Amino acid sequence: MALRPDRGPVREEIRPHYDFIVCGGGTAGCVMARRLSDNPDVSVLLLEAGGSDRVPAVLDTTLWMSNIGSERDWGYSAEPSPHLAGRAARLPMGKVLGGGSSINGSIWARGHRHDFDEWARISGDAGWRYDAVLDLYRDIEDWQGPPDPLRRGSGGLLTVQPPRDPIPLVAALIQATDAMGIPHVADINAQAMEGDGACGLPNLLVRDGNERVSMAATYLRPVMHRPNLHVLLCSEVTRLHFDGLRASGVEFVRRGRRHRVSAGCEIVVSLGAINTPKLLMLSGIGPRAPLQALGLEVLQHLPGVGQNFQDHILLAGCCWTYRTPEAPRNNAAEFVFYAKSRPDLPAPDLMPVLEEAPFASDAVAQRFDVPEAAAAAWTLAPGLAQPTSRGEVRLVSTNPLAAPLILANFLSTDEDVRALLHCVALCRDIGNSAACAPFRQREMFPGPLQGDEMVRFVREAAGTYFHQSCTARMGTDDGAVVDGALRVHGVQGLRLVDASVMPIIARGNTMAPTVLIAERAARLMDAAHGLNR
Repeated sequence: MALRPDRGPVREEIRPHYDFIVCGGGTAGCVMARRLSDNPDVSVLLLEAGGSDRVPAVLDTTLWMSNIGSERDWGYSAEPSPHLAGRAARLPMGKVLGGGSSINGSIWARGHRHDFDEWARISGDAGWRYDAVLDLYRDIEDWQGPPDPLRRGSGGLLTVQPPRDPIPLVAALIQATDAMGIPHVADINAQAMEGDGACGLPNLLVRDGNERVSMAATYLRPVMHRPNLHVLLCSEVTRLHFDGLRASGVEFVRRGRRHRVSAGCEIVVSLGAINTPKLLMLSGIGPRAPLQALGLEVLQHLPGVGQNFQDHILLAGCCWTYRTPEAPRNNAAEFVFYAKSRPDLPAPDLMPVLEEAPFASDAVAQRFDVPEAAAAAWTLAPGLAQPTSRGEVRLVSTNPLAAPLILANFLSTDEDVRALLHCVALCRDIGNSAACAPFRQREMFPGPLQGDEMVRFVREAAGTYFHQSCTARMGTDDGAVVDGALRVHGVQGLRLVDASVMPIIARGNTMAPTVLIAERAARLMDAAHGLNR
């Protein structure tokens, strides 16, 4: 894909003072920098640890997997876990302008009604209710699919559309899933996100074929010429500074040099669910005893910082060889369904996705014959949308450039294992259906394993959807880190705006609700500081 010229310069100057500093130029940070700089009377600094998004592996959505493990990935892994048969789950996270929106599979999944109503209940803020966030989603989107004026928007910054010309297997998967009582819908993000489950095509952020619609490309680059907006790449934030209990500035390292700048109004931290709690703890905000044990002065005791770690669990997977090889199209994940593992649940807790290639963990690959060619096989990967397992992010060093300790605790509850066993059975029934027979030569794995052997398969196949979240959650109780307006409890001038503030992980890929969080935060800050023009 040909690279388009940048629409504006990345400024090299560093001023000593800004009205607003946004730490992290990822999914949420790009939104925040755009919205705050919409007022020409305020100055905004955006700091991003990674480099430019203007590279082919970012711009072309079909190349998205090549970013995992590259310089555009922080390269984090969780600690080895007995719940994953001693394996250490990789936790990819974007380290590039645009963050996860620049390296992910481009799926736009807005979340279920129950998610947002729970956010509102836990935070005590009705602005997070489903009926309220629908208004925001309509403003954000330029929806190119079936019209639904009640739920979908047009004319927004983000081009959202169904995948074009999906592989023929998709129609068979839809037929088989619908026949099992999980109904096919024309828009998986509309009324389906208010009910008990559905199947269909995911929404994608793409345009002009396979060009990625990232938050860097849509929110940030068109306004980078603004004189009141400075964007500094390769700039890793290492500490927050305070004047008493008010956030007053940040330290960051850029190309081997340390810098310190001050903020007159607010500092926004949008570093993601791993690096946001890390920065807070390095800055003296977090659980008292662990910080004191590292010799850190405690500014504000907030025991919930780093706790409540959640991620969607993805199994790699339920896999079949093709009768006739079929190359992947679009983002290579053109089918998804939502379902319940138990009928008494308030909303779906399962979210399998099609992987248009062989998809296996290292442990699974050691037990089964997995072809190398992408076009040789397809995988229906079981997924858990509402895990009950909880992990944590711990600070283990005062070195700001050292990685934190991540205890993901995937599959640490029997409930999660039971749900995924049910999900594997669903995926196998769909893949082995008569509708899929024209596309199925043989089932490679897991096959009809029973009892402990199937549990072993689940633990050896389990990994992450790359949806880390919930480590600095909103709420009103002692374990909460921010209030409903995303302000850090007990300090002033500091707001957290990323997936870390979710009290429970949203059902579906987390990019869309992260954009939603940022758009609402921008409106809250507009009102708080009188920024509306």
